[in-house]
Amino acid sequence: MAARKQPKKAATRKPYRWARLPKDRLLDTRICDLGLRIDGSPLEPRIEQLYRELEQRGFVFRPHFWLSDEWYCPDGVPGIAIPFFLSHPRLRRLEHEALLEVEGGTRDWCMRLLRHETAHALLNAYRLHERRDWKRQFGRPGAAYPDTYLPKPYSKRFVHNLPNWYAQAHPHEDWAETFAVWLRPKSDWRRRYRYWPALKKLEYVDALMGEIRAHRPRLSNRREDRPTDRIRTTLRDYYAAKVARYGSDGPEFADRDLLKLFSADPAHARNEKASRCIRRVRRDIIDVVERWTAEYKYRISKVLVGMEKRCDELDLRIARDEQTLKADMAALLTSVVLQKFYSGGFRIYL
Repeated sequence: MAARKQPKKAATRKPYRWARLPKDRLLDTRICDLGLRIDGSPLEPRIEQLYRELEQRGFVFRPHFWLSDEWYCPDGVPGIAIPFFLSHPRLRRLEHEALLEVEGGTRDWCMRLLRHETAHALLNAYRLHERRDWKRQFGRPGAAYPDTYLPKPYSKRFVHNLPNWYAQAHPHEDWAETFAVWLRPKSDWRRRYRYWPALKKLEYVDALMGEIRAHRPRLSNRREDRPTDRIRTTLRDYYAAKVARYGSDGPEFADRDLLKLFSADPAHARNEKASRCIRRVRRDIIDVVERWTAEYKYRISKVLVGMEKRCDELDLRIARDEQTLKADMAALLTSVVLQKFYSGGFRIYL
């Protein structure tokens, strides 16, 4: 099967009219009215790179792509939905303003996700989960997806590709993460996972792909699930629902934690307010905690907003030097997030 070529960029294509709208008017635009497309967008070279990677591995299979409201691969479809906001810089800015990050917004992150979702599409195309040897390696494919999962960060039974130790969420995700690591050019997975039990899964993927890559897939439909031209939700409602969903299970903190960081002593009443300090160092703190916990930046930010409000209610003030305070704030937030992690696990958004 020849590689599916994406349409060439049209140099004379007119720009989107909505791209220059004020934010409030843009938010009131329905997603189906945006007229979004992959060809000519920043996604096109990413998909072309994925196709090159598959070609270099000798695959005849090529997943098809469409724009939807999130990253996913529907059951029974050998194709991949990509979130619409990645197709235009203005929409990526909206996403960042709402959630403080853009899933797949960088080249490396986008390619990691594309490889991961390609694994799901390939699984559907060749019905690999029906094989006994696949089940022996990855587990029961029909197991229900949990609302949350409690991974073991130091386990060497699983590879690392996406954040939050996602391979541990479900057998299908274990497969997808293992395939993504295997497919990535120059990943040197044999050396990287040399002493890990996960190496057996990578070697299984290597052998299995050698067996099937030159064969036509058993499933070859071009179905698209929830394409953007059928999503009648406005951008305002889309982000309101998304923010509510991502913030619904944020970590909690206690007054005693704040009193370890800041002072309620009247002797410090003229010192800078704790809430003002939190606002000033917010970005640095979020970056540190996100790096060490892999938690969503939006949820970390939500905790900081709650801390600011409570600090004002308690009239807390700064009583230490800022560098020490920033380190302790990052340590506290990391502890709070990990406490949430070990008590409830990471929530799966489908």
